[in-house]
Amino acid sequence: MTKADLVEAVYSKLDGFSKKESAELVESVFETMKETLGRGDKIKISGFGNFVVRDKKARIGRNPQTGEEITISARRVLTFKPSQVLKNVLNV
Repeated sequence: MTKADLVEAVYSKLDGFSKKESAELVESVFETMKETLGRGDKIKISGFGNFVVRDKKARIGRNPQTGEEITISARRVLTFKPSQVLKNVLNV
């Protein structure tokens, strides 16, 4: 599913909104999520799941072709944990 598909779904389900307003609504939700995660805050959507930004420490890795040790830099990663409701929908 693409962003355009989401806009179309919002447009078809919510009477009274134009396609442009639906697109602005979807874009606004994504922008708010990006800003919130960028600050390092969690997003918890009841019945869907949790988005959490985690900090990973630098570590030593190995180049699989040469066997040479390399340093993998510290970074932030986004994790998603689905709610039990979503898990139940997926496993029906």
